Amino acid sequence: MIQEVDSALQALIQREAIGARDVEVVFDAPTKEWSSRRNAPTIDVYLYDIREDLRRRERGLLNEYDDERRITARHLPPRYFKLSYLVTAWTQRPEDEHRLLSGLLSCFLRHDALPTDLVTGPLAELGLSVPVSIALPPPEDRSFADVWSALGGELKPSLDLVVCAPTPTGRVYEAATLVDQPPRVSIGGTDGWPPREEANGRPRGGAGGSPPGDGGPGDDDGGDGGSRDGDGGGEAGNGTSRDGASGTARPNPRRPRKRSG
Repeated sequence: MIQEVDSALQALIQREAIGARDVEVVFDAPTKEWSSRRNAPTIDVYLYDIREDLRRRERGLLNEYDDERRITARHLPPRYFKLSYLVTAWTQRPEDEHRLLSGLLSCFLRHDALPTDLVTGPLAELGLSVPVSIALPPPEDRSFADVWSALGGELKPSLDLVVCAPTPTGRVYEAATLVDQPPRVSIGGTDGWPPREEANGRPRGGAGGSPPGDGGPGDDDGGDGGSRDGDGGGEAGNGTSRDGASGTARPNPRRPRKRSG
């Protein structure tokens, strides 16, 4: 991500701030040793600080779609990082340095974000704008004098350029497998009754559609048409049995008659 921002800044400065002038654009630390070796007009864009912009952090997940607009994966939103550059001009005369700084200031004031035609690589694939701010007051915990002191150089005019670059987290979660079969509903009881049925109403399992104990076929109670004791319609428990044909009473061989007196 940082190299894409460097490349876009260099192209923007060369196209709109320098023009036809023979000025080199570098990203070196402006130390005292470096400045002593410089022998040509130079614009130095030194990256001195990288911090996340917590105000732009988002929560939740973003969906990824295929050509048929079906969700294939989900990923975390990108995070924005503030890249702070110390922009300085180096020539033999202070007047020329001021002209270069003026051209740089005008160049970045014309853009609230990096031009899309200059953004390349993964930064361009995100399809998000890359905000740019120029010459804003420094944060309370940092001053430009401290930056120059850390570099070991002498304080000179400079521009503070801040680029807020979106950066993907790389945390992607694959979506579940798509459902390619119609739904099925299965309803049924226990021990085969009621018989199990699918959504289309066709029975699945069961013996014949009649519950046990109702005198139907397959009754385990020994009935052959509603008989309780299996002897052709006899009435158990009263000591007699009626003939199914004539209706006359006859002795029940299963139980002896009680004798009177």
